[in-house]
Parts: sequence; structure tokens; C-alpha cells
Amino acid sequence: MLGGRVATDARAWPTGRCMSGETSFRQAAWAYLAYGVIYWLSALYLQLRVFEVRRAGLFWFALGALIALGVPWLLIRRRPWFERWVLSRRDFARLLAVLVFARAAAVGWFALDGPQSLRMPRMGGGVPPSPASAWAMAVVALAAGVMLARAGWAAGAGPE
Repeated sequence: MLGGRVATDARAWPTGRCMSGETSFRQAAWAYLAYGVIYWLSALYLQLRVFEVRRAGLFWFALGALIALGVPWLLIRRRPWFERWVLSRRDFARLLAVLVFARAAAVGWFALDGPQSLRMPRMGGGVPPSPASAWAMAVVALAAGVMLARAGWAAGAGPE
């Protein structure tokens, strides 16, 4: 404060690069797309290589693909019908961040605990290939969760 006025010299307080709310939502959408596709391909690998193939699994793969593509479509730009009848984009990103962080914690716990053959009895009783792959999936989920949380709780995101 200089003489009753607020100093506007940007060099006084280096705050880093300022990012708009739209940019953070766009980045969160791309991060969720990468997360969704990686998880979907991992599930496909497990279904084809580790577990026995069942016809009912096609429904779940179609639903997973719809979620992997639909969530980024909802995040990347405002959809008035969605924000009016379901959730604001900001609240949607916050909810997704919490769910993705929970997924990262669960997969991390699985990586720590190690494989157990009875953990997934409805999917053939098999186990994922290695704890290393579980750690990789936990890191992917954690990165997507960070991007979603950044979009949902960003100061510049506005009252969406």
C-alpha cells in the first residue's frame, strides 16, 4: 500500500503463472480422458489375458468406454443442460476428484497388500499380474485426481 493505493507492480510478488478456470477444466478433461483410457485398456487386458472371458463383460466395457469419453466431454466446456439439471461443472470436478483419489488409495492399498486369488471371485478368481502394475495404476489415478481437484477448487474457476 503506497499512499492509500495498492501497489500493482507485478515484480513485487512473483506469483507464478496465472491460469484461467477454463484452462484448468480443459487440462482436467484431458487428464481424465488419459486416466479413463488407461484404466479401460487395463481392464481389457485383464479380461483377455488373466480372467476368463464372459459375454456379460461386454456391457461393462461399453459402459466404461462411455464414462471414459463422456466425463471429459462434460468437463471440457460448460454444458448448460448438465449444469441446470445435474451438477455444476465445478461440483462435478470436485466429486470426480474425491472418487478418483479413493480409487488411487484403493489400488495403492492393493499394491501394498499384494495379490490375493479370492479378491475378485466374480471375475474368474485370477489376480492382476504384479504389484508394479497396481502401483502404476495408482499413480495414474493420483495424477488425474490432482488435475480434477485443481479444476474443482481453483480460485479462478468462478462460481460455476
